Amino acid sequence: MDESIVRAVDERRLLELGYGGFSRVVEPHAYGVDRRGDEVLLCWQVSGGSGSGERTGWKLLKLREAASVTALRTDFVVREGFAADPPRAIARLYARVPAAAAGT
Repeated sequence: MDESIVRAVDERRLLELGYGGFSRVVEPHAYGVDRRGDEVLLCWQVSGGSGSGERTGWKLLKLREAASVTALRTDFVVREGFAADPPRAIARLYARVPAAAAGT
C-alpha cells in the first residue's frame, strides 16, 4: 500500500502518473487490490495520453504498471457517476473518496 496514494484519495488531490508510456493526470477516486492481488486505482483521467486513445474518462489502472506516481497540490471534486457503493473491481479497499462528497 502506497500511503501517498491513500492521502491523495482522502484529500481529493490530483495524481500524475507515468503509465503506459504516457504522462497522465488523474483524479483518484478509489484505491485497493483487485481479485488477482494487483493494486489498482479507479480514477478519472483529466489529461495526458492513453494507449486506447481515450485521453479522458474513467480508468482502472494497475499500479504495478506505473513508472511513477506523484501527488499534486491541486484538489478535485468527486465525479458525477461515482457510485456510493464500493467499486466491484476492487476486492480490498485501501481508500475511496467519501460517499458524502459525491456530486459536490
